[in-house]
Amino acid sequence: MRQLHTWHYMSAAVSLAGVLAFAITGFLLNHAASIGAHPVVASRTGQLAPSLLTMLKRPASGDAPLPSAVAQAVYQAVGLDPAGRPGEWSDADAYVALPRPGGDAWVSIDRATGRITSERTDQGWISYLNDLHKGRNTGAAWRWFIDIFAAACIVFAITGLVLLQFLARNRPFTWPLVGLGIAGPVLLAILFIH
Repeated sequence: MRQLHTWHYMSAAVSLAGVLAFAITGFLLNHAASIGAHPVVASRTGQLAPSLLTMLKRPASGDAPLPSAVAQAVYQAVGLDPAGRPGEWSDADAYVALPRPGGDAWVSIDRATGRITSERTDQGWISYLNDLHKGRNTGAAWRWFIDIFAAACIVFAITGLVLLQFLARNRPFTWPLVGLGIAGPVLLAILFIH
């Protein structure tokens, strides 16, 4: 019993901040349409050095990243880092999408002239928090955090249910409330989501 309490408290401690953040961002996501957003779009242009144009030959793989020297030159010219990201290669240009939480960005390089065109869109902090909530365009570290957080919440819920088994003997409303907590969302989904 003592070990069960320990697991319950440890999982609660790990889950506490995450559950609070997840609840707040879930509320914001649910009401995103009623919260005004004012996207900020910034466009920049640049030019590749003529010596780098030879590196823009169309690769055998249609989604190959830019060569590292070209990616570094793009970063220096427009402030966006396309290194290692898959590219879309056409006869005219090389295009790299750079999605991120709360916004978007892209870089395009004209393969004949070396002209770099880029655009960065910032949708605001509400969009940023919504994307964190969904794990959209957040990278591997954030996905690991979400998975570890979810595992801690599962441990917290299961140990809580086991503890309820021991503590519910003198509390007759415990299991009806647990049943309501399970049945409520199921009934809402069946009756009102079409």
